[in-house]
Amino acid sequence: MQRKNEITFDDFLKVDIRIGTILEAEPYPEARKPSIKMKIDFGDAIGIKKSSAQITVHYTPEMLVGRKVMAVVNFPPRQIGKFMSEVLTLGFEDEAGAVVLAAIDQDVPNGQPLM
Repeated sequence: MQRKNEITFDDFLKVDIRIGTILEAEPYPEARKPSIKMKIDFGDAIGIKKSSAQITVHYTPEMLVGRKVMAVVNFPPRQIGKFMSEVLTLGFEDEAGAVVLAAIDQDVPNGQPLM
């Protein structure tokens, strides 16, 4: 993938990326591409939000519950089939194009913003 156009630091500050804990995860077979629906706890300030992610190659719903994930929490909700996704869960494509979730290597409280 090509490098994207340069942005300013102020542009970056507009993106609200937070850490949250997955409380619930279930298959979403109605999606166009295999996906998993999740409920993610982002702490008191943001609350519990829903997300759908195409992460079925590397993850099962059972593997996800209790896992910390990063998500953009200030995009408008997006309709994905019959499901309203409220946040964009972040990940990277592996060599085969399957999504690997972005992760942290130390525990931080739910709702902490990316600094």
